[in-house]
Amino acid sequence: MKKGDLLKRLLQIIIVLFGISFLTFGLTYIAPGDPVQAMYAASGSIPSQEIMDQTREALGLNKPFLVQYVNWLTGCLHGDFGTSYAYNKPVLTLMMSRLWPTLKLALCSLVLMLVIAIPLGILSATHQGGPIDYFVRGFTFLGVSMPNFWVGLLLMLLFCVKLGWLPVVSTGQGWTKLVLPTVTLAFAMASKYTRQVRTAFLEELNQDYVVGARCRGIKESTILWKHVLPNSLLPLVTMLGLSMGSLLGGTSVVEVIFSYPGLGNLAVSAITSMDYNLVQGYVLWIALIYMVINLVVDISYGFLDPRMREKR
Repeated sequence: MKKGDLLKRLLQIIIVLFGISFLTFGLTYIAPGDPVQAMYAASGSIPSQEIMDQTREALGLNKPFLVQYVNWLTGCLHGDFGTSYAYNKPVLTLMMSRLWPTLKLALCSLVLMLVIAIPLGILSATHQGGPIDYFVRGFTFLGVSMPNFWVGLLLMLLFCVKLGWLPVVSTGQGWTKLVLPTVTLAFAMASKYTRQVRTAFLEELNQDYVVGARCRGIKESTILWKHVLPNSLLPLVTMLGLSMGSLLGGTSVVEVIFSYPGLGNLAVSAITSMDYNLVQGYVLWIALIYMVINLVVDISYGFLDPRMREKR
């Protein structure tokens, strides 16, 4: 990617972030409910109307919409996303404390997914129309059809309740408590990626360079691993970027089921408690993650495929 294109993309990211911040702030502003009441309800106290008015004034919630937005945006530009109403802590501190558990879960899920999807996709493509192919396709159909929350509940019932091998609640402390959330996330992703690997592998196997390599007597294993595999995995880079963005944003359903202390669980808590500052900070985080990862994926194309560098 040329320097001018990179600067243009960075400018686009900034503009989009401003637009998302305005839209998010506007939606939370017109949302029903009173964050001050929610804040006191979370602390278990019922103050008088006078105290609530004073709190609202101290937080700047009695000011016009544009004044509130400018004040909040100015704080964001200085790294201050406000204070959580429910937790009474800085939003950035809360999100950073949940980032490492979410990062561990995301990386473990992606690694497990790749370990499952790539071999199964290759086996299915190289045995097209055979028993292995039908078995793999049945597995992917099952994985895509079953929602994450159902898979998580089944795994919890089997390994936690029936067998007692793993803890029911994942506190994020210790690798054993990562097992069930990781398997739950990897199961659905592996099904989707296995299909993509199979499709990409079949397309490459029908290319002329594969036929030519076979005619020259090159070993089938050399053709598959040195030529077909690198070319077939290139289209998956974009999917991996999107999946990583989604996982880093926190997978709310799975984290809530296993009580995992990640960003997704934090977002659900913020929504239910009408913690508007936390919701706004979370949405900006998700937007930034997706745009940065997409930019990194676009840049990586030039390194993975020399033909992309020539076009650019």
